[in-house]
Amino acid sequence: MVFQAPPRCSRRAVFRTDWICHAAQARAFDKHRCTRAREGVQPVETAERCRRREFAFKRIRQLAEEKKKKVYVFCEDVAASGGYYLAVAGDEIYADPSSIIGSIGVVSATFGFDKAMAKIGIDRRVYTSGDAKVLLDPFQPEKPEDVARLQAIQKDVHDVFIGVVKDRRAERLKGHDSELFSGAFWSAAKALELGLIDGVSDVRTKMRELHGDDVQLKLVPFGPSGWLSRFFRFPRLTSASETEHVERLPYTLAEDLLSAIEARALWSRYGL
Repeated sequence: MVFQAPPRCSRRAVFRTDWICHAAQARAFDKHRCTRAREGVQPVETAERCRRREFAFKRIRQLAEEKKKKVYVFCEDVAASGGYYLAVAGDEIYADPSSIIGSIGVVSATFGFDKAMAKIGIDRRVYTSGDAKVLLDPFQPEKPEDVARLQAIQKDVHDVFIGVVKDRRAERLKGHDSELFSGAFWSAAKALELGLIDGVSDVRTKMRELHGDDVQLKLVPFGPSGWLSRFFRFPRLTSASETEHVERLPYTLAEDLLSAIEARALWSRYGL
């Protein structure tokens, strides 16, 4: 994204980031020159990603209004589902020719193991307080009322998504609701035709068109991220809390590995 500085700036700069982070967002907006933040996005959100997406979207808009700066979004690879939700935080959206855009919908997927368990003689024993506490338990037979409840929740979330897109894109949307909000995704060229983006370009080309060849791309760092980088942040055993952190490290690495596998499965949905 590019946060455009006031016209009085004699020299323009673009600030680049690799993930949405409140602290880094604030640093980018606090710059007195032209700023740009590029977020890494996942094609489909888990519950945790949904929260991050919503927080990031609101924070971008709050900072844009507070600092009186225009936001340009540049989509690379996939800006679908939660990725597109983040993209509409921008005042203008651009994408590479091979980018995947859209997927304005809600999905929930699981497996049913009840028949396999019955074949090998395993019983599921769950004790709860609350009738709906084990809704859609994959180890129990699926109940129509549970599916209906989930679909109602999905509709509520989908309606919020649709409302955000309509509010941010307004008259620029050119397709019918039945097509735009079906959960389908498109190439950049088709997304432009439908009004989901404002052009096909990359950040360097577009910023040079707007601000001249002397535009600069500067990094707003977030620090190391990812499960492998934890080895470079291994704490010293100087306190009880740090000791607890070390003891939990194998579990944290396992969780991160599962997250990486999940992310790989989500990207594969788009052939990437």
